[in-house]
Amino acid sequence: MRKLISVFAIALLTVSAAFAQKAPAKFNQYGVAVQSDVLDVEAQDGILVMASPNSKYKMWFDIRVQADVAGFFGAPSWADKIGNGVSIRRARFAVKGQVDENWYGEFDMDLANGLVELKDAIVRYTGIPNLEVQIGNFKENFSIQRNTTSRYLQFMERPMVCSALAPSRHFGFNVKYAKDWFWGSAGIFGPEIAGAEEWQYIADNNKDFGYNAGMSLTGKVVFRPLYKAENASLHIGGAFSYRTPKASAEKYGYYRASARNSTSINRKKYLDTNDLAGYDHNLLWTAELAGHWKGLRYEAAFIQDHVFFKPDAVDPTPQKFWGWYVQAGYLLFGGSQRYDANGGKYTKIKPGKKWGDIELCARYEYCDLNGNKVFGGAAEAFALGLNYWVTNNVKMQVNWQYNNNDRYANGKNKLFCGVDESGQPTKDYGKVVTANGKAGVDYHMISVRFEIDF
Repeated sequence: MRKLISVFAIALLTVSAAFAQKAPAKFNQYGVAVQSDVLDVEAQDGILVMASPNSKYKMWFDIRVQADVAGFFGAPSWADKIGNGVSIRRARFAVKGQVDENWYGEFDMDLANGLVELKDAIVRYTGIPNLEVQIGNFKENFSIQRNTTSRYLQFMERPMVCSALAPSRHFGFNVKYAKDWFWGSAGIFGPEIAGAEEWQYIADNNKDFGYNAGMSLTGKVVFRPLYKAENASLHIGGAFSYRTPKASAEKYGYYRASARNSTSINRKKYLDTNDLAGYDHNLLWTAELAGHWKGLRYEAAFIQDHVFFKPDAVDPTPQKFWGWYVQAGYLLFGGSQRYDANGGKYTKIKPGKKWGDIELCARYEYCDLNGNKVFGGAAEAFALGLNYWVTNNVKMQVNWQYNNNDRYANGKNKLFCGVDESGQPTKDYGKVVTANGKAGVDYHMISVRFEIDF
């Protein structure tokens, strides 16, 4: 009997193995046979991740909501009124995927305040050690502040000089190398592809005038002498960019630089060069220094833009615009700052307590858009910030800032910048009387942000 049972069991196992080897193939919606794999689903620091241990496949969501409130006070009585306000600063939805060990893709969009805008659309190859090649719509590797994700900024908004001069997302091709103490990047970029407006400009300029989309060449190097340090980093970087007119601009062949006073709720752009005709190309460069030691993180950068015009321009005189900032933050309850070595920027902190950590920050910034016979205005700002890192996914920020605009900061002659001899508000900087040495709109602001990432 036992022998019979043993023979039956062996026969059953043999038949089962045969059926398993001949399991029916799986097909996709187009009728093509596909390989399938079981995925592990888990939450990694509150982020939903689906991954396969066998095929190197991994997909995750990157969702971010930032709700802002801001109030403004202390402006001169003659100045244009500044309305307090609220804003969904960012409502981001991104899907990111590592389809195998060498290929990565990303799609990122923003739905803030009901407006749809494309952010990142990336195809990336990482099959060569320490090298990363990508094409699509993404941030140029130029400014450490611009390239740091908004999740991990020390202040709610980036400095004015970054908003005015540092390039952000453009369609392009980029190669990056990062190993030990050296980090380098080089890319060629076209126009901005953000929304329907930019694309319509590109299409119309192509259809009606045959204009090229435009081109930029951007390169950056970073030296990191403390790459072996466990609780410290030192980032010494420099970048250069050669840029030509882009078809995504409302007026092709015009140069314009502008910035708000490091706020998204006060929509007044006091700093604005207006449209400068006959634009041929510009040379943009920056030098930056950043680092951290345990809970301390600091960062400083200088950015300058040299703008050149065609010989037959109304005014062919080259222009120079520039600015700089310095900022620092310290975690008060034993937390540690973190440096992203592959990205050449800073990432999320390691909190010092179970309930999180609190970061105290300070910043000074200056931006000058006054050139040769071009008066776009100059401004400085002093800011203090308090960041409460509640969890890996929840952050609260409070910022106070004092903005000091000069007499030329009149928003393309649309905003009052002082009073004239009769004591009446004027938008003409040439008529401003500097009573008690005062000119330009100076004011305070307090802003609050509630953020969640998942």
